[in-house]
Amino acid sequence: MSNKMIKPSLKNPFDVAEKVEFNIPGEISRATGGYEEAMKEGYDLIQRPIKSVSIDQIEKQHFKKRMTVWERIRVLTECEPNILFQNWGKNLDGASLVTGILNIHGRDVAVYGHDFTVRAGSMDATNGNKLARLFYMAGEKGIPVIGMNDSAGAFVPAGVGGLDGYAEAFTALRKISGVVPSIMCMFGFNAGGGSYLPRQGSFVIQPKDTFFGLTGPGVVKSVLGEDVTPEDLGGPKVHGQSGVADLTVEDEVGALRTAIMLLNYIPDNNSVMAPYQETSDPLDRKTWEINTLLKKAFNSPTGFNTPFDVSIIIQQICDHGDYFEMQRDRARNVVTAFGRLGGNVVGFVANNSAVDSGQIDCDAAYKIARFNRFCNIYNIPMIFMEDTTGFLPGREQEARGIVQAGRAMLDSIVDIRTPRILLILRNAYGGAYASYNNYPTGADLVLALPTTRLAVMGPAGKEFVYKDELRKIRNAVIERVKRGTQERVDAGVKPELAKADAEKEAADWLKAEEALLNTRYEKELMNPKEALSLGSISSLVMPTDLRKVLGENMNFFLRHYKAGPMQAVQREFH
Repeated sequence: MSNKMIKPSLKNPFDVAEKVEFNIPGEISRATGGYEEAMKEGYDLIQRPIKSVSIDQIEKQHFKKRMTVWERIRVLTECEPNILFQNWGKNLDGASLVTGILNIHGRDVAVYGHDFTVRAGSMDATNGNKLARLFYMAGEKGIPVIGMNDSAGAFVPAGVGGLDGYAEAFTALRKISGVVPSIMCMFGFNAGGGSYLPRQGSFVIQPKDTFFGLTGPGVVKSVLGEDVTPEDLGGPKVHGQSGVADLTVEDEVGALRTAIMLLNYIPDNNSVMAPYQETSDPLDRKTWEINTLLKKAFNSPTGFNTPFDVSIIIQQICDHGDYFEMQRDRARNVVTAFGRLGGNVVGFVANNSAVDSGQIDCDAAYKIARFNRFCNIYNIPMIFMEDTTGFLPGREQEARGIVQAGRAMLDSIVDIRTPRILLILRNAYGGAYASYNNYPTGADLVLALPTTRLAVMGPAGKEFVYKDELRKIRNAVIERVKRGTQERVDAGVKPELAKADAEKEAADWLKAEEALLNTRYEKELMNPKEALSLGSISSLVMPTDLRKVLGENMNFFLRHYKAGPMQAVQREFH
């Protein structure tokens, strides 16, 4: 047996040796000269970034469970990529970043990716200029962008050139923001400019075992003396919950496939609608499952206070139950998702009572605002589903700026220009109703289920509506305790026991009387009747007809909506 170490190779021993000819097929061969030599040099230069990388470098990438940039491109499309700006110099300058145009499901998409096998995918001035030119081209041609980020940051030997490169790319990406959407995939370990650049994009997708952040764990250790792992500092769990990452996935293939799925729901640019997709799901399909869900919830012992997962309702409304949720790891008390209704892409914003009663906190408000603004810019119609008892109160929320967060949400709703519908499922109280896409804030249509409880306040509102009656009832408690105590003493019960028993009886009586007022308040005010009479709600919809009513009305609004860039004044905040 040989003791020599076998050196791995990617070369197939059974492959026929490749011989590239530069002659026209069938042409009689003549003596070669300068032309053939120039052709061969040109061909070698085109192939150089792919074939000049050592097998060891590729193996290192694979050992870290990462693909090369060329393998990632092959996941995105089966078509031959159109690689642009082939500026690989003497030392492969510029080759650490690959840019091109891909055909993904018949759509042109501008793509860039760092090649970590070349100078660790670092950025220099050449790369920054090349990336900026790609961004400007995408904006001019109106095509979306997909970024595959896997970079060690600025190329240190390039000096300030690397920083200039990042600055040029930052500027270009900012200028096309709001003109064309961009999807950024985070691979490997990215810090500094390698984090700022992709977060300028519309969406960020982060797989497990990756990191991106302002600085790495080493810098944190040296500056603050704090030991922290990359996962705890800038992993997908951290960024998924903060909203820095819009989507977290298992691995690189999952990230690229998710990018392709997301691309199906977004338009090429701000002048067109998202792609229409013919559906075989009838628009008048009865949504019986919604009826079953609400019946089981509201007929349970907790009655109309029973929480339920609103994503089930979204699923039943969408074509074939297919929808795409955004920022699913953050603020689960609200669901933001893309879906299709009758073939048209629709954005859904829904309070989720299954988490914290659907109350709106800082994270939920910013999550809604972020989603609203994207849909507004890119001509995506919206359906809001309301079921919330209001904004989350408390010291923590005030300290975090719930007033500012709530304002950001309200501003984003007021600014919406695309067709939008509000569907009230159950609770719609106070300021939460006033700032949640009703007619005064610009809704095109407001619908409600018969289970709607729309009021200035929840059950606590009885304190204001029936304050005189409550005062009489509570004043009567003292007299009932006195009378009850005396009756028991007269019957031979010890005074201490008599008083305790009388107080318990009076407390039970008070509780029963307040429960009757709660029921009366709900029947008189916590219902859709007054809102219907005032025109705050257009009409009631039965749960089984939701898909049909929402779909037909949305089709009507879309027939009279003309897609185009925003023309209104750009607001100051958020």
